Amino acid sequence: MTDLRRALRRYVDVRRALGAKMREPATTLDHFVDFLQQEGAAFITTDLAVRWILRREHVQPATRARLLSMVRKFAAWLSAIDPRTEVPPRQIFAARKRRPKPYIYDDEQIRLLMDQAAKLSSRSGMRAWTYSTLIGLLATTGLRPGEALALDVADVDLGDGVLAVRETKFGKSRFVPVHDSTRRALAEYAGSRDITCPRRLTSAFFVSERGKRLVGASVRRTFARLSSAIGIRTLPGQRRIGRGPRLEDFRHSFATRRLVDWYRAGSDARREMPKLTTYLGHASAASTYWYIEAIPELLRLATERLEGGAQ
Repeated sequence: MTDLRRALRRYVDVRRALGAKMREPATTLDHFVDFLQQEGAAFITTDLAVRWILRREHVQPATRARLLSMVRKFAAWLSAIDPRTEVPPRQIFAARKRRPKPYIYDDEQIRLLMDQAAKLSSRSGMRAWTYSTLIGLLATTGLRPGEALALDVADVDLGDGVLAVRETKFGKSRFVPVHDSTRRALAEYAGSRDITCPRRLTSAFFVSERGKRLVGASVRRTFARLSSAIGIRTLPGQRRIGRGPRLEDFRHSFATRRLVDWYRAGSDARREMPKLTTYLGHASAASTYWYIEAIPELLRLATERLEGGAQ
């Protein structure tokens, strides 16, 4: 094992001891160290970091900025041990912090995505079961993708249909009840998983073909291909997958539908909003109210409700 590899292992252990999960950074930085070794480098330089990031063609500026952030944090820590280490400037791949416009899936698109996921090939069939069930869970609960991937078997109460979502964004934990149809789908998946992967290498509820916890970056790539296959990204057959709906948009779709239903039913959204805020795990109701501004139909319904109440 090289000095850089040992340093990375120590860095990951330290960050995890301080409370960071480090799932994606650990895998990403491992690839970065692979690149450094291929280049025969004994320490990190800005030039090497930039060259490694630019090897990923056709990615969005935010992705490059995220990769740079991971490298910067590792380099900053490593520079205290090896003064030769260069910490790349953050401005190299600066990305504007702008909340992306949400994409709202309709029922047919969700069905097509689940059907396409069910066609994913693998030796045991585990990949198809995992991705079709994962998409269904995100669509029916509004969980953050990272929350779904972090679920352990012990977090999923298949009897009462309650998910324990622990220590997620903002350090908050919550219990998320699910519809009975969702509970049955999760139970069916768990049964198939336990038969197909009886000796798993993880406590995760959702597992890969090899019985390991799913990696966020890999899940996003697979979902991009599924989106492309049903025509909501770049058309199938083209070299680039391109931009399009994200996994996070299932959460946006879930929240938007609840709000639209309330307004159409004449419910007082202001009184109902705290329930949705709590269910979604938002830090405050202001984050939930963002959907009203982001979705034209919601803004119109909210305006009509406001004007009607003023008459």
